Amino acid sequence: MTATKKPFKILGIQQIAIGGQDKNELKKLWVDMLGFQFKSTFVSERENVDEDICAIGTGVHEIELDLMQPLDIEKKPAVHQTPLNHIGLWVDDLSKAVEWLSANGLRFAPGGIRNGAGGYDIAFVHPKGNEEFPVSGQGVLIELVQAPPEVIAGLSS
Repeated sequence: MTATKKPFKILGIQQIAIGGQDKNELKKLWVDMLGFQFKSTFVSERENVDEDICAIGTGVHEIELDLMQPLDIEKKPAVHQTPLNHIGLWVDDLSKAVEWLSANGLRFAPGGIRNGAGGYDIAFVHPKGNEEFPVSGQGVLIELVQAPPEVIAGLSS
């Protein structure tokens, strides 16, 4: 670990993403039965995903739930495997977080910082380490999400 003070703060859970072969089956449970609110749909050929973005809570306490299915079940990434696809964490300074975490051996997935389905900048922590970057999500894909100012203010206190 680098001796420098960590230049960012994880503020809270931003999202949980669940994958399956048919997102409509997931919606039956999460929207119809448990009461999550459907917000929008996001489709990306590059990421092989067709996802419904749902949520519970409001304002800074809203937690996004992404219900995902692959566009092509034969292609990667296989968003339906494992069913708990990834967890998203709000971060107050994504650029500083990626820089500091990388310098401390954390492996990030290819693609770098980019715009995500929710409209916020994101970066994914790789689920597996390697020789150069031995620290990883230990089998769990983790999405770091740049928090907007109102979330930073609401969750920093």
